[in-house]
Amino acid sequence: MKTFRDQMGREVSVPQCPQRIVSLVPSITEYLFALGLGERVVGITKFCIYPEAWFQSKPRVGGTKTPDFEKIQNLVPDLIIGNKEENRVEDIERLREIAPVYMSDVNSIEDMYDFLACVADIVGCREKGAEIIEQWKGYFKEYSNQGAGKKALYVIWKDPVMVVGKETYINAYMEAVGYQNCVHEPRYPMLDALENCQPEVVLLSTEPYPFKESDFAYFRRIFPEAEIALVSGEEFSWYGVRNIL
Repeated sequence: MKTFRDQMGREVSVPQCPQRIVSLVPSITEYLFALGLGERVVGITKFCIYPEAWFQSKPRVGGTKTPDFEKIQNLVPDLIIGNKEENRVEDIERLREIAPVYMSDVNSIEDMYDFLACVADIVGCREKGAEIIEQWKGYFKEYSNQGAGKKALYVIWKDPVMVVGKETYINAYMEAVGYQNCVHEPRYPMLDALENCQPEVVLLSTEPYPFKESDFAYFRRIFPEAEIALVSGEEFSWYGVRNIL
């Protein structure tokens, strides 16, 4: 057994090169595939749509917030990987009774690098993990001016309208690709709670709420001077390998 400290500060004792891994987060599932784990991943969620071959063939163990504990237990995992934001505390505590659980908590680019490196180390793919981190660094260098310094409002939900604030990975990603987040409150505040929010561009995300161009008119009424744009929620929120594939 090897002991690691996860991103919630817990020590996790994991077998050497775990062979039966369950992933509870779509972006993590995609990362495990990129590491080349193949049959070592034995369970994924119903939202783990990438890679498609895994989505079609791997056992699905419920959703990120609705794990099927019986299915997970029957898979006899030796490692479960989750995320503080995606998975519920009470579910994780229960899953710890089944197998070691490594929890990610990614709120910055450095957090992502730490996560990628640690998970790669846990599963015995340290070199591949380091290679992926270098690819990310190259990606951020290439797209550092994508936002052209514009003050941006990133919207994730419609009713009520919720936006992305500080202390989130999306905020860190926005800044890394050249946007200025005009929201100074932490986490995910409601739009009507903000003061003096004057974006130059309103970014409507395709997830978790599936915004479409038909929503543009609503936000034009609120911010008549701002540009309205539809952006990929996967691009802005999936830490792992989505942007560098």
